[in-house]
Amino acid sequence: MQLRAATPGDWPAIWPFLRQIVAAGETYTWPRDVGEDDARRRWLVAPPGRTVVAVDDDATVLGTAKLVANQEGPGDHVANASFMVAPAAAGRGVGRALGAYVLELARRDGYRAMQFNAVVASNTRAVALWRSLGFTVVGRVPEGFRHPDLGPVDLLVMHRRLD
Repeated sequence: MQLRAATPGDWPAIWPFLRQIVAAGETYTWPRDVGEDDARRRWLVAPPGRTVVAVDDDATVLGTAKLVANQEGPGDHVANASFMVAPAAAGRGVGRALGAYVLELARRDGYRAMQFNAVVASNTRAVALWRSLGFTVVGRVPEGFRHPDLGPVDLLVMHRRLD
């Protein structure tokens, strides 16, 4: 697996699985019917933000992540990131590889910490992954997410220092 900066040419490979994940309504706080143009603007971030992809030997996009400042101004030393793995690539270590890669990018970019604002508590695989990469739950929004099958579930705020 190769991890690299995403290019606009990667979007046609990202969009199908991003649309599928968002439409499922189980893990992202985006509108389930997000349009392609809106999704592209949200995901392919402008510098100093970064969007990256994980690709296999055939250059198939397996997953993607974006790295941005969590806040502006005096809060811009804390990073925020979002991750999506193509369902067909689940269980192959793509999320872990992207997570470790983005943490290192954030360190190199001078961020002092990373914070996730809205990890869906019922997304146990993601919660376990972030815990294994050193994140702790620092806050909880009770019933902050309307899951299509489970109903209201908590959103977790997760944090990790990078220095």
